[in-house]
Amino acid sequence: MTSRKQTQNPANPVYPIMFAIGACHLLNDTLQAVIPAMFPVLEKERGLSFTQLGYIFFALNMVASVLQPVVGYFSDRKPMPYALPIGMTFSLIGMAGLAIAPSYWLILLSVIILGLGSAVFHPEGSRVSFLAAGSKRGLSQSIYQVGGNTGQALAPLISAFVLVPLGQKGAAIFIAVAALGIFILTKISAWYKQTLELEKINNRKKVILSSIGDLTKKQIGIALALLLTIIFARSFYVTNVTSFYIFYLMNDYGLKIEQGQLYIFLFMALGAAGTFFGGPMADRIGRKNVIVLSLLVPLPLCVLLPHVPIWAVGLLLVLIGFFIMLSFTVTVIYAQELVPSKIGTMAGLTVGLAFGMGAIGAVVIGRMMDTIGIFPTMVIASFLPFIGLVGLALPKDQKIMAPSAE
Repeated sequence: MTSRKQTQNPANPVYPIMFAIGACHLLNDTLQAVIPAMFPVLEKERGLSFTQLGYIFFALNMVASVLQPVVGYFSDRKPMPYALPIGMTFSLIGMAGLAIAPSYWLILLSVIILGLGSAVFHPEGSRVSFLAAGSKRGLSQSIYQVGGNTGQALAPLISAFVLVPLGQKGAAIFIAVAALGIFILTKISAWYKQTLELEKINNRKKVILSSIGDLTKKQIGIALALLLTIIFARSFYVTNVTSFYIFYLMNDYGLKIEQGQLYIFLFMALGAAGTFFGGPMADRIGRKNVIVLSLLVPLPLCVLLPHVPIWAVGLLLVLIGFFIMLSFTVTVIYAQELVPSKIGTMAGLTVGLAFGMGAIGAVVIGRMMDTIGIFPTMVIASFLPFIGLVGLALPKDQKIMAPSAE
């Protein structure tokens, strides 16, 4: 009788797992952050063009983008608890290769292996966060996502304080980060496996399926298309700031690499904060309201950014970073609640698309900077967030929120 009641109302969050998987997301995305952090070093040491740097970022994120939904699809059919440490092992191998790669093509191979590890980690990590959430789905997803965004936010500091002094070989330090991740994920996988076994006994999956609400398949398809358009615009713009805005700061404001990376850190750190607050806010005021807030507030600030004096750059980056990433967690939850029978697939699709759009954005922006120059590229990129306004047409929350248990 007790187990049946818990199945119908899985309200108790498993906080140790929520925080542990969030910490592992931090470690995973810290490894990925090494790649854009290394751009100024590779440009200087290897003489790579902006286009070549764009293709490195493309290789990393496109592998993660394409494979994440695939991994999510298969994990929905048959969850793979121990895929988590296996994925982190790929990341360790990729990082080791990156530290010693003597050529452009071996650097590309190393980041592809790193991207493969990320593709395996993210859908299964999101599923662990979902299983541990209980009634705190927004909070749990925020803890999970803020771990990743915090790891990404470390990129400027990694560049300024590790890679600039040590060069490409400094990437070897992060092999230890991957090893720590493998250890923690092995422990999480044991809990994950046990939880899945309990789910089979309690038949909990039927309750999750009932959260589809009254949307038709066509409405779900339209909502997903709108959601993916928002992710496209956000990811394209964020890639511009995190990977290439450093060159604008160095070229137009005369900043050194270390100084410029601190500005990028402000953007990414406040983005991580926005990621964290977005989930709990969505639990309180609604998913769509948070998404709309994240769409509207950054628009004028993004347009202003390429034209303001240096004293205003930090303030704008802080505000843009916080608000534009406020919807990161929420878009994942929204997609999962649209198609609650495909938790892994939706996580892989939304987060994977973020990687994929970032990958395409890196190539496009790198090519534009080589062709028309840095400043014109920054001006054009400042209008990208306007594409996300299609999100105003998303269905209202009550149509997709899971019904409360009685």
